[in-house]
Amino acid sequence: MATDKKPDQIVFNEETQRYDASLKPYATNVGAPAIQVTGNSTWKNRNINKANKQIQAKYLELKAEYDKMMQELEYNNLVYNARYNFEPIVGETYHLYRDTQEKPFLSIIAPSDCNFDFMGSFLLNSELIWKKVDD
Repeated sequence: MATDKKPDQIVFNEETQRYDASLKPYATNVGAPAIQVTGNSTWKNRNINKANKQIQAKYLELKAEYDKMMQELEYNNLVYNARYNFEPIVGETYHLYRDTQEKPFLSIIAPSDCNFDFMGSFLLNSELIWKKVDD
């Protein structure tokens, strides 16, 4: 049994033995515009650059926050390891100095009232963490 080959402009499905031009997701007649595949490389490159910049900005924010936390940890360890003979009060500012043996000690005496080797002023917050006070 010979099968008749339909011309190219006729959309006939050999499997279902039906004309299915109306079911196609694209135009099938001869006068329809040509289907052209557009390159998406510029779109990809533009969005890759945007995404990379956004991720890098987030990374830099996190790194800055990490560096700040590490500095606070160092200050906290420095003050807690210093020598002092009193119980610090939460919310009060204390001053850290070095003695003649280069060992840190905590004092209530302000730097303007003495001539010790001043290291910085620190406040004990409600979470019992020492925060450096800017002069």
